[in-house]
Amino acid sequence: MRVLVTGGTGAMGTHLCRQLAEAGNEVFVTTRRDIGNVGGIRFVRGDAKEASFLNRLLREGWDAVIDFMIWGSEEFPSRAETFLQNTGQYVFLSSYRVYAECPVITEESLRLLDVVKDPVYLGTDEYALRKARCEDVLRGSRKTNWTIVRPAITYDGLTGRLQLCTMESYEWLWRALNGVPIPLPEEMLGKQATMTYAADVARMICGLIGNEAAFGETYTTSSSDHITWAEVVRKYQSVLPFEITCCGLEEFIRVRGGGYQVLYDRMFDRVIDNTKALNATGLEQSDLTPMEEGLQRELEKYLAGEVHIDASIGANAFMDVLTGGVPSIRPLLKDSVRRAPASAAKYAIRRIQGNCRMRGGVGMSKH
Repeated sequence: MRVLVTGGTGAMGTHLCRQLAEAGNEVFVTTRRDIGNVGGIRFVRGDAKEASFLNRLLREGWDAVIDFMIWGSEEFPSRAETFLQNTGQYVFLSSYRVYAECPVITEESLRLLDVVKDPVYLGTDEYALRKARCEDVLRGSRKTNWTIVRPAITYDGLTGRLQLCTMESYEWLWRALNGVPIPLPEEMLGKQATMTYAADVARMICGLIGNEAAFGETYTTSSSDHITWAEVVRKYQSVLPFEITCCGLEEFIRVRGGGYQVLYDRMFDRVIDNTKALNATGLEQSDLTPMEEGLQRELEKYLAGEVHIDASIGANAFMDVLTGGVPSIRPLLKDSVRRAPASAAKYAIRRIQGNCRMRGGVGMSKH
């Protein structure tokens, strides 16, 4: 098949493109960077959010288009129609975050968009709502050559995607590597999390491509494995010892932001029944990587490479507020001086001083 993947250079997309190419498909991937063709995968430079570029590309005709782009709910209807008209199968990457709280998630579980009554939240185009609204556009179409997939949280050592609660690896892992405490809400640590190895998600999506039985259907492409966030911490700590500082949930949201993701996802127990996806792809749960094995293996894989994480001065300053001190100051200044001796170091000091004032006027000593 001729397969187009839009925005497919992340954790899931990287594995998916490789697997599709290895299966003998012609794979084309949109990217905004110059990337030479690799392993039978052809990279097409351009911005898939730009209508003229996307329309020109789609007119070439495709057996399948797998869409990793994040569309606003207002722009998606016109884009969706173009996709559906110019491909044999359109695979839309949604998210398990569309689901409302329930004991065990199935594809029939209610979505946040269907049950939340908060008018302020519903007035936003927050990620979970946006994905659900885009799903509704496809369901309302006269065409049925679409397939919706809802991955849960993915992890991958190849691309460095290793999440911890609401933090990406560049946030928490920088602190872990530099011996700086990581603030997390105690209430969140007790919640069940489902995380799936990115290559396993790719295998599940591969099993849906070209599968006419998947047309007009929705699948939660995820492992059914789940452990608490506290157990996720311990698995990471078995590879790289680091310290956690517990903080209050409200304070965490106030300082870090991202309240909707916290309240409408990470504070839910996320337990998934993936029977429908397994049946459609011919896979078994035993074919998928167990979380406890995969998290440790992928962190080890990532750390075995040339790890270089640029510190986010602003993010670390806010996290320092939650730890009740300024433990990131020494490694931040070291990084700043290494990158840009004068200006960056002064900027780091200003940010740290500002956050000391946020904590109620606590001053900085000469140390």
